[in-house]
Amino acid sequence: MAEGKVKKKPVGKMLLMGVISASLYALLLLKQDVVIQYIGRGGMYAFLPILTAFVFSFVHGSFTGNFWTVMGIEAAKKKKEVK
Repeated sequence: MAEGKVKKKPVGKMLLMGVISASLYALLLLKQDVVIQYIGRGGMYAFLPILTAFVFSFVHGSFTGNFWTVMGIEAAKKKKEVK
C-alpha cells in the first residue's frame, strides 16, 4: 500500500449485512411452519431450499468477509512463482 493512503474499513457494509443476516435467521426460525409448508409441496417448490441456502450463504458470507476486514485480518497474497 502506498504511503499516505489509508484503506477505509467497510464498517457500514458489515453492520448492514449483519442486520440482514440476523433478520433472515430470525425470520426463518419464527416462520419455520410456513417454510416447511411450502417446501413440502414438491414440484417447483423443491428449489426453495436451494435458493434459500444461496441467499443465506451470500448474505452471511458478505457479513463475515467484511467483519474480518474490519478486524484487520486479510487473506495472504499468493506469491508469484519464479521460473
